[in-house]
Amino acid sequence: MTKLINVLLIEDDPMVQEVNRMFIERVPGFTVCAIAGNGTEGAEKVASFQPDLVLLDNFMPKQSGLETLQAFRQQDTDVDVIVISAAQDKETIRAMMRLGVVDYIIKPFKFERLKQALEKYQSFKQHMIGDGTIGQEEIDRLQGGPSPARTDKQRVDLPKGLNQQTLEQIVQFLSGQSLPLSAEETAEGIGIARVTARRYLDYLLKSDQVQMVIEYGSIGRPVNRYQWKEKG
Repeated sequence: MTKLINVLLIEDDPMVQEVNRMFIERVPGFTVCAIAGNGTEGAEKVASFQPDLVLLDNFMPKQSGLETLQAFRQQDTDVDVIVISAAQDKETIRAMMRLGVVDYIIKPFKFERLKQALEKYQSFKQHMIGDGTIGQEEIDRLQGGPSPARTDKQRVDLPKGLNQQTLEQIVQFLSGQSLPLSAEETAEGIGIARVTARRYLDYLLKSDQVQMVIEYGSIGRPVNRYQWKEKG
């Protein structure tokens, strides 16, 4: 049985605390072990609960998220951090990235975006357990780098109206999902229009990179869902 990933939530707004807690615990394999209302309390609870992962806000009383993260690194605290903040200024984001955050999610956000971040972290955690070595292809996949499915021909011969960057976002998103998704769910996860997502999914289907699963409900039209095809 896979070990649960313990998450410490550091957020000063009680309502946001509860929403984020419910979001986290909707993702299989994750549990919230503690909640802190500011950075100072968060640092104390990291020492007490020793979580695997911290979800960290930035704008908080007593000690900001950035100051808290700096304290973690100065003290060599063994914890991974995902920032969830309304801060969008490049200086703050650069500072957080330099301090090694796993991901940076801007408020407001949708559940699918957090789910994507947590599942990516879960995969990383599972692959990095223990000693031994890991290959470049696996590192690229875990970090969202170059995909083996991309070829030079794909880069220059995409159909009119499609661009490589959006295609890569969709490939990365789909390849990290365990269940097939509809065009609407894919659009929400990436942050694009549903009609746009459908065009890219049709392209991936025609190029044999995804498979279609038709879901028949009791009412209404069937839903087309798409799942990434593992190579090899």
